[in-house]
Amino acid sequence: MSKKTKPWGGRFREATNEQVERFTASLHYDRRLFRYDIDGSIAHAKMLAHQDIITQEESGAIVKGLKGILKDIEEGRFTFSDEDEDIHMAVEKALIEKIGEVGGKLHTGRSRNDQVALSVRMYAREEIRQIGVALERLKNTLAGLARAEKSTIVPGYTHLQKAQPVLLGHYFLAYWEMFHRDADRLNDCLHRVNRMPLGAAALAGTSLPIDRSFVARLLRFPQVTANSMDTVSDRDYVAEIIFVLALIMMHMSRLCEDMILWSTDEFRYLEISDAFTTGSSIMPQKKNPDVAELIRGKTGRVYGALTTILTILKGLPMTYNRDLQEDKEPLFDAIDTVKASLDILAGMLEGVTFNRDRMKAEAGLGYSTATDAAEYLVRRGVPFREAHGIIGRLVAYCIGAKRTLSEITLEEYRRFHPAFDEDIFLVISVESSVNARESAGGTAEKNILKKLSEIEEI
Repeated sequence: MSKKTKPWGGRFREATNEQVERFTASLHYDRRLFRYDIDGSIAHAKMLAHQDIITQEESGAIVKGLKGILKDIEEGRFTFSDEDEDIHMAVEKALIEKIGEVGGKLHTGRSRNDQVALSVRMYAREEIRQIGVALERLKNTLAGLARAEKSTIVPGYTHLQKAQPVLLGHYFLAYWEMFHRDADRLNDCLHRVNRMPLGAAALAGTSLPIDRSFVARLLRFPQVTANSMDTVSDRDYVAEIIFVLALIMMHMSRLCEDMILWSTDEFRYLEISDAFTTGSSIMPQKKNPDVAELIRGKTGRVYGALTTILTILKGLPMTYNRDLQEDKEPLFDAIDTVKASLDILAGMLEGVTFNRDRMKAEAGLGYSTATDAAEYLVRRGVPFREAHGIIGRLVAYCIGAKRTLSEITLEEYRRFHPAFDEDIFLVISVESSVNARESAGGTAEKNILKKLSEIEEI
C-alpha cells in the first residue's frame, strides 16, 4: 500500500503495516456517523466561502459533491474501501474522487480531531432526543397503568418482606418518578453536549479567519466550545451520557426484577403476555419472562460501557490521543441497548394482566397494618415509641395465637391498652390503611389522582 494513499502520509517513507491498518481502523463501526460528518462538512465549506477562504464556486462544488455522497450512502450505492481508516477519511477521499482537487480544500481550517468531535456531538444530541421520546412513551405507559390500577391494593415490601399495603397505581408512579428524573438528567446533559467544537483544529485553533459562530448557527448549536485544547480532548459528555443511560437501565432492571418475581407461581400477582415470554426447549409447561430477564442482563452491558469510557479517560495527557477512538463503541452500544430496552419494556408492560384478588389478599398478610394500629394509639395521645412497643407485643400475641389483627377481639386489644375501641377494626383494614395515607407523596388514591392530573399538565 502506498504511503500516498494517506492524507497524512507526506512525511512517511514507508507504507503502513497492514496489521496496523486493521488495528487502527474504525470504519466498521463509525460509518453510522456519515450523515453528521457530511452535514458538518457542508456547514464548514459554506463558512470557508463566507469568510473568503475559498471561493463561492469552490464551496458550491464541495457542497454539491457532499450531498451526492450522502445520497449514495443513504441509497446503498456507496462503496466503502478497506483502505479507509474511518468514515471521515472515506467521505473526504470520495469527495476528491468525485470533484477533483478542489475537494482537498474542504479540510482547510480544521483537523480530524475537531471533525470527529463534531460528528459525535451531533450524533449524541440526536440520540438523546430519540431516547427522550422513548422515555416519554414508557412514562405514559406507567401513568396509564397507574390510572387503571389506582384502586388495586398490593403488598408493599421492604427487605423483600411484606411491610405495608399500598396501591398498585402508587407503585407504578414510583417508577414514573424514576424515569422522569432520567429524562431531566438527559435534558440537562444535552446542554453540555450541544456545544459546537469545529474550529478547535488539532488542539490550538487556526490562524485562518474562520467564523465558528457561523458554523454553529448552520448546525443549530447554541454556542461554541470555549477552549481549543479542552475541545479536542473532552469526552466528559460521552461519559455523562453513558452514566445517565446506566441509570435508565438500572431503573428498568429494578422494574423487570419485580415483574419477574411477581409472575412466579410463588407470587402470582401478574401474568406477562405470551407475546413477551418464551418457552423451554425441554419443559413444555414453562413460560419464561425472557424479555424482562434480558433487560436485567443488558444493564450490566451498559455498566460495562461506563467503566470502559471512564477507564479510557482517566490517564490521558492533554490533548487529543488516539485512545479517544475507543469512545464510540461503548457509546453506540449503550445507546442501542437503552433504546431497544425502553421500546420493548413499554410494549411488555402494556400487555401485563394483574391478579387483583390475590394481591389484595396478600396485602393483608404479615400483620401489614400494624403501623396503622400504632398510629391509631398515637391519635389517642400515646407516644409513638410506647405505641410501637404495644403493637409489637400485640403482634407477638397474635403470632402465638395463630390469628390476625382482625381476628382478635376488642377485649383482647384492651388487654394491651385501654385506648382501643371498636373503630380499630376499620383502621386495620387494607382499604382503610392505603387511603388513610394522605400525606404528601403517600399512597392514598386521592394522591394518585392528583399526581396523574399534574402529569397530564406537563
